[in-house]
Amino acid sequence: MEKRNSNNLQSTLKVHEGINQPPGINPKLIRKSTIRKKKEYPIEQFVEKIISGDMAMLSQAITLVESLLPQHYEKAQEIIERCLPYASNSIRIGITGAPGAGKSSLIETLGLQMLNENRKLAALAIDPSSAQTKGSILGDKTRMELLSVHPRAFIRPSPSAGELGGVARKTRETIILCEAAGFDTIIVETVGVGQSEIEVGSMVDIFVLLMLAGSGDELQGIKRGIMEMADIIAISKADGENRITAETAKVSFQNALNLFPLGASGWKPKALTCSALDNAGITELWKTIREHLDFVKISGYFETFRKHQTALRMDNEINEFLRNAFYNDEKTVNMLPALKIKLQNGEITSYKAAKMLTDAYFNSERQFMQSTHR
Repeated sequence: MEKRNSNNLQSTLKVHEGINQPPGINPKLIRKSTIRKKKEYPIEQFVEKIISGDMAMLSQAITLVESLLPQHYEKAQEIIERCLPYASNSIRIGITGAPGAGKSSLIETLGLQMLNENRKLAALAIDPSSAQTKGSILGDKTRMELLSVHPRAFIRPSPSAGELGGVARKTRETIILCEAAGFDTIIVETVGVGQSEIEVGSMVDIFVLLMLAGSGDELQGIKRGIMEMADIIAISKADGENRITAETAKVSFQNALNLFPLGASGWKPKALTCSALDNAGITELWKTIREHLDFVKISGYFETFRKHQTALRMDNEINEFLRNAFYNDEKTVNMLPALKIKLQNGEITSYKAAKMLTDAYFNSERQFMQSTHR
């Protein structure tokens, strides 16, 4: 007959008398402490290791840059400032296109050709994020199998987290860190095509727009907002039965490009066809990219635009600083919940709520400044 041990009345297990009750948790799994904290490195070590080409330290620095924690912000900015003198010695290529256009496949094939010329390549792939959870699949390392294992290549997938133009919040800073680590070629892959993709063009030297033939992109190409940004239009997946359609699309896009006036660089945009599957047109695409870079360097536009990008980075940092300061302000944090309830109940307009919050924030800042000057 079975007996229940009086010391284990709450247990759902019944054992015969004489057999010890097994513990509820395997003692070998019990740790002395909770999750082990990551080792904190000083700024000097970060900079030294990044400049020497340490990929592990570069990845950690990028993680710091992308962090939303206030304590990481200052440290990340100090690392960037110290790496800045070692940056800018690279070419920056922006590649965008509709989902399914074959961006990852093209980047891998094009990247391998660049690496064959003894270049060092960093591919910054921006993956779409969930608007609700901000989560992202970050699957570019899986899609770029050959590139991801190459010793002179570095792939960094980052979630867009709803950022404008499908560009991660700190892509500009990530570019600086990659350049300081010795990468002479930076590719920025974005989520997709939209009017806000101008954000991509403000941080790269050349902008490549990837199109699919036979999917309606020929008509979409008439949209000036997208077309005027492109230095090169590449019609992808020009292989098999789709080759003739791609060639027809190439002519249509080139005719559309010829209707637009030349941009500030003076470069006349070109339309090409390519296939990552057959490795067709990739050499021509890389040759055209280099032709564009030679053209803008000789004309002086390359240096002028790089200086313009530096000013844009300052504007970006001002916006970031003000946003962080505003949402971390004590008065703002305390007022937000009640104002959101009033908004949802229709008791107040969005304009009035925003005005109340900004007034409270700037009054708080004004009082702080007055107190420090007394």
